[in-house]
Amino acid sequence: MSREGQAPGRSQAGPHPLGGSTDVRVGRGASMILPRDRGNPLLRYIALGVVAVVMLYPLLWLIGASFKGNAEIFTEIGVWPSRFDFTAYAKGWKTSTEYTFATYFLNSFLITVPRIIVTVISCVLVAYAFARFEFWGKKFLFSIMVGTMMLPLIILRLPQYLMFKELGWLDTYVPLILPSAFATDTFFVFMLVQFLRGIPRDMEEAAQIDGCNALQLLWHIIVPLLKPAIISVIVFQFIWTMNDFMGPLIYLSTVEKYPVSLALKMSIGATEEVEWASVIAISVVALIPSVGVFFLAQRHFIEGATSSGVKG
Repeated sequence: MSREGQAPGRSQAGPHPLGGSTDVRVGRGASMILPRDRGNPLLRYIALGVVAVVMLYPLLWLIGASFKGNAEIFTEIGVWPSRFDFTAYAKGWKTSTEYTFATYFLNSFLITVPRIIVTVISCVLVAYAFARFEFWGKKFLFSIMVGTMMLPLIILRLPQYLMFKELGWLDTYVPLILPSAFATDTFFVFMLVQFLRGIPRDMEEAAQIDGCNALQLLWHIIVPLLKPAIISVIVFQFIWTMNDFMGPLIYLSTVEKYPVSLALKMSIGATEEVEWASVIAISVVALIPSVGVFFLAQRHFIEGATSSGVKG
């Protein structure tokens, strides 16, 4: 085809002298060559492999150290233990108290599951309001909400502690769950708002013509489209709540009500000579729920964390 027959700004692909392909733009504008692929793929894979080893080594060492003794832990940097001994797991599970780690895992789930439920409900409602409704002060309120994301969480501990003390809720799980029922996890609200803004309104308009109200639109149209983002909220909240140390430390005083995070710290300071193999072994066990939830929801989690809407 002659130059005159080509559309302005049309792209043509061709080989690149350094390897890979190129994107050649021809027409009225200036021609330029944009290399699509640079470098040797083998080098990229080697670099990714090195980074993966660096990132995974601490976890692999943790698993290997759970089978070692104190002397071997502090003298051997290798991952592979001299022998596989599950005694540390048995000792760590029993703990130095009258309760086993089964009690502490149950306590963690008694905090985590209700908190996830109220977080999803409250954050979806607030995000839906910010993304789909127009009301006075909307931009100002949204700016205030985004601004609270910059505040360190620790500065809210004292006023919240005094408030819950007056209400008589200390040494209960209510202070750890109730704030999330009011969409105080502003990061999740912001993430859901950004996801909602990328969703076309065509289906909602069609549903409104059929007579759906706002709540019906939310339940039947918005929530199914928000599934990846909601799963991201669940994964983040699950991991953060399971790892939360300061909240239970401040509000809980009864050992029977401790979650796993406090029980792990208690096992470290229970005796003068710490059996690090037992502590590391139960730390490995404590990682299993969070890792399991992540891998079960991996596909939706990555989609929700990286997308800002649906592509059509």
